[in-house]
Amino acid sequence: MAVTQQLARIPEGYLAACRQSAGASSDGDPQWDPPAYDVLDLDWAPALLKRIGEVAGLEEIHLEALRRAIDGDNALDLGFLDTHPHAIAPFGPPPTGLGISQVAHVSELLGQISMPVLLAALPADERDAGSLIGQVGAITGGLREYLLEHFNALRDFYLDAAKRHLLVVLWWD
Repeated sequence: MAVTQQLARIPEGYLAACRQSAGASSDGDPQWDPPAYDVLDLDWAPALLKRIGEVAGLEEIHLEALRRAIDGDNALDLGFLDTHPHAIAPFGPPPTGLGISQVAHVSELLGQISMPVLLAALPADERDAGSLIGQVGAITGGLREYLLEHFNALRDFYLDAAKRHLLVVLWWD
């Protein structure tokens, strides 16, 4: 089983209901089950996306937004989602998240990043490009296509979350 990064966009009320469920349950079950259309699997792209931003010289404000989009922060109390036997991130670090205003800010900054420009900063040779950003092994369809697809998915995910005034919860599973 591969461990990949997951993101869920959820209303504040859903998070509150999960917290209440965990508190009321004898085994701490938060009843965490966001709808599939509000979950994004970023696969193993997060480290590569951050690294291409660094290598390509992305401005610090945009690089920090990319990092926050991928790493979240600890502003939300998500400890109840990391409790055995119902932990949502049993194979990775504890879940993190971004509040509504953070999601809006990150979304705005992600929208200003041009992934084609970042990709153009990589060496033309696929192996050299992969080596530079820490890619291990071959990627079906090619590195550039993989990064573009996952960045676009991340950007669009945050854009929708911002439009709908949702939180984003991140974890590795």
